[in-house]
Amino acid sequence: MKRLQNMKILTGRLPLVILILVSMSFSSEQMIKEKDLARKYREWLDLTSYIILPAEKEVFFQLQTDQDRDIFIESFWKQRDPTPETPQNEYREEHLSRFAYANSKLRRSTPREGWRTDMGRIHIVLGPPASIERFDSQPGVHPCQVWYYRGESIKSLPPLFALVFYQRGGSGEYKLYNPASDGPASLLVRPEAVDQTDYAAVYEKIKELAPALSPVVLSLVPGEFPFNFTPSPQNTILLANILESPRKDVNPRYATDFLHFKGLVSTDYLTNYIESTALVAVIPDPILNLDMIHISISPRKVSVDFYEPKNQYFCNFKLNATLKKGNELVFQHERDFPFYFPPERKENIEANGIAVEDFFPAAEGEYQLSVLLQNSVGREFSFFEKKILIPARDGQKVNLTGPVIGYRLRTHGLDSLMPFKVSDRQLSVDANNTFSMRDELAVIFTVSDAPEKLWRQGRAVITVKGLRSEGASEKKLSIQLAEIPYGRILSYTRSLPLADFTPDYYELEVAVGDEQDNIALSSKANLVVSALENVSHPVTLVWPTNAAMKHFFFYSLAYQYDRLSAPDKAEGLYEKAISLNPEYTRGIAEYALFLVNSGKFDRALEVVEPVASDEKLAFQYYLVKGLALMGKGDYAKAVNFLLEGNKIYNSDVRLLNGLGTCYYKTGRKKDALEVLNVSLRLNPNQKEIKELVDRINVELK
Repeated sequence: MKRLQNMKILTGRLPLVILILVSMSFSSEQMIKEKDLARKYREWLDLTSYIILPAEKEVFFQLQTDQDRDIFIESFWKQRDPTPETPQNEYREEHLSRFAYANSKLRRSTPREGWRTDMGRIHIVLGPPASIERFDSQPGVHPCQVWYYRGESIKSLPPLFALVFYQRGGSGEYKLYNPASDGPASLLVRPEAVDQTDYAAVYEKIKELAPALSPVVLSLVPGEFPFNFTPSPQNTILLANILESPRKDVNPRYATDFLHFKGLVSTDYLTNYIESTALVAVIPDPILNLDMIHISISPRKVSVDFYEPKNQYFCNFKLNATLKKGNELVFQHERDFPFYFPPERKENIEANGIAVEDFFPAAEGEYQLSVLLQNSVGREFSFFEKKILIPARDGQKVNLTGPVIGYRLRTHGLDSLMPFKVSDRQLSVDANNTFSMRDELAVIFTVSDAPEKLWRQGRAVITVKGLRSEGASEKKLSIQLAEIPYGRILSYTRSLPLADFTPDYYELEVAVGDEQDNIALSSKANLVVSALENVSHPVTLVWPTNAAMKHFFFYSLAYQYDRLSAPDKAEGLYEKAISLNPEYTRGIAEYALFLVNSGKFDRALEVVEPVASDEKLAFQYYLVKGLALMGKGDYAKAVNFLLEGNKIYNSDVRLLNGLGTCYYKTGRKKDALEVLNVSLRLNPNQKEIKELVDRINVELK
């Protein structure tokens, strides 16, 4: 394959300050190329490559004189000075010291300068580690080192984390290891000797070869064991936070003001983190009767590869979205977006960029939404966070959701479910909310739990009003609520041409009221109508969900309510999901285990029976049967099922604890002790199991 250069930044998507009034104008100085700078400035860019903000670098390349550059560099260090009242700049001195150490000590096994290596980069960003463990001659694993650091919560870093550096293939430069993308098998000299898809087996192999290394191969947080031993994408997010930590305390406003510009959008980034624009909206779905979170994220640049045998360009995105309530993970959603396109589309995609869109249901509550978008080509990623509120739908209070705005409405059949779609109307969005006069202004909003009287007699008024003081455009559009059939969720869509709108900032308001125009609810959104004849919008990547697969949404929501300790709601949603697709055995197994955890053992035994015919779910079947029978007090029978499950997978703590408990209850105390000790080796932080082991030891004396 031939690696192409990164795509150009979306040339049609200019900073908002450029897009407002025709009468307003400004020009920027011509950008200076790095190769044309004097040597001392090129060296300064190397020195600051891991701490400089994109906006700072953007401004630096627009400076036209060495005097301006010297003043800017002085300002750069002053912004980071922890004690500006003293002549000494501790930050600058520490950074120079780290940079010098990286160049002199951390260029092992590579011709590259030390600061360019992964070890050099981490040393410059974080400083010397609290401690180092070396595994340079450990049989069976590639040479590696583990650097331990103490993190700061204010920078989204855990109290303790570990970074592994290893020689890929056993030689060359020490590379930074990412459990999620590299995988623990990459640390093994002979990975083919173990099933690389069985993370538990790989972990056990590493633990056998290098016990002190094993606690850090699955997670950057030592001793953290993810579900099924599968490294989580949260590792990538943590790495992003680590690499971004030096930039979090600096406001780039000083740099943009340096050139008298506001809102300068950066187009260059030295690390693999790519800035992005994103739009998130909560839209109740009138068909599913669920609240859905809709996401559109558009990286500011995209790398692609060219595959010569098929004459195609391609990139490969993976979107991972998580919902957290406090520190508790409530839900994780993941989807792949491979994208192949012919050469004739390359120019259009380079000009417009790519937006990845997805959606998933959410339980009522307030969350921190984190979205990670990865492109395997170039190993680039974008990341953003946003607080999300899903209001309670108790039928007692009217809710207005939206408006969500876009540049086009399309009609799709009811057999497909898509992001930013309600009923049969799908909204094309652009996270910039910037449109040309050739676009439509398209709107979606919903009214939930409206009294029938309000629906029958009320209306919604859409007002679009320019924000400049004189001669601003303004339009109104009235919608009778009763134009659609009455229901708990009423969804409305409208579009109007922007041809008659003058370039300006605009405010769009939706107000819902009764027949006397007494406003009950109102909500606003903002947009820009550009002076440009055309504003490019990103190419959208969307994988529609067939409506026949809607049971997955109910399983997802049931899981969330289970995590939120709302078992009654979870159970109702599981029942709904099963009624929509009684043949989906994986979901049935999940529901049966939920029933076991809820103490509904008879119901669990009844529900799980269809799973018995699915060989791929044999372990789950035996686990549920064994735990449910144990819950009913039938310990001897439970042992038989748990032993069958253990033959399939012998490292499940739940199964081992159940088996050990059943052994103990049936008088087989030595067997119980053996099994429970295995469980504790897998997870030492089990207080109740430790207490049971201590009790058995006393009884065996």
